[in-house]
Amino acid sequence: MHLLTSFAVALAAGSTALAAPLERRAAKVNELVGYAAGTTGGGSGTGTTVTTCAALTAAAKVGGVIKINGVLAGCGIIKVISNTSILGVGAASGLTGSGFQVRLATNVIIRNLKLSVAPEGKDLIDIDESTKVWIDHMDLASVGLTGDKDTYDGLLDAKHGSDFLTFSWIKFHDHWKGSLVGHSDNNAAEDTGKLHVTYHHNLFENVNSRLPSVRFGTAHIYSSCYISGLTSGINSRMGAQVFVEETSFTNTNLAIVTNLDSDLPGSANEKNNLYANSPTRITQKGTYTPTYAYTVDPAASACAIARASAGVGIVTF
Repeated sequence: MHLLTSFAVALAAGSTALAAPLERRAAKVNELVGYAAGTTGGGSGTGTTVTTCAALTAAAKVGGVIKINGVLAGCGIIKVISNTSILGVGAASGLTGSGFQVRLATNVIIRNLKLSVAPEGKDLIDIDESTKVWIDHMDLASVGLTGDKDTYDGLLDAKHGSDFLTFSWIKFHDHWKGSLVGHSDNNAAEDTGKLHVTYHHNLFENVNSRLPSVRFGTAHIYSSCYISGLTSGINSRMGAQVFVEETSFTNTNLAIVTNLDSDLPGSANEKNNLYANSPTRITQKGTYTPTYAYTVDPAASACAIARASAGVGIVTF
């Protein structure tokens, strides 16, 4: 068991309250750990509460703490600048038919929002040339595994040399392409040595592939739950290195794979995972393990914990 990290989230994301009671677990639901540690977003102020797309768009141009109250429809792609926190109020706030783009920014937090159905061809959350980004306690989905898999792009993608990212306590579900890290086999010059990302305590359910797909980068995935991944799960490509531990896979094809879709393989290191009807294809064994402090929950409890404590309404604002 790794040492607990310091409890530094409340100041980073504004005042929070925890819904209770929650199931037994070792990891704290209101704690920022991993590669994005130290991210403070818009700070700890009260901030601005918005209830319309126009108000959200205007507030996003200013930054700071922005709270979304209710479900806003048809806002398009909201551009997020540096030093911003975007937080959902209560357990029923978010966007539909809209998404966020974090581009050329640093120090960004997005938490406690339900996002569904991005504009066609766009991501729900697109992180581009940005650093220090924490995405936490989200519900991300589209219309399921129907229609053209390219109608909607990713649920949560990071590319163009983005770095120092943590994606935690998120429910990814009912979508074709989950989470892409590194957009192209031809982008080694920009991506090599960057794209460090931590995924923990996430639920991936009924998502076809990219859970995540990682090119060039370094990904640590732990205490997460995978159910019904039809094509592939964690895909390490183009020299990427991933470490997967204490994670449960059920009916996930190629739960961890290192030689799929790209000209060059990645590597994978795995520890204490559970595989139920979920084959792996690790052709290149890795040695990477993270050096930061974090707390794991066991793979046997990962799905129960993710169902109860990932998604919206657990940490409320």
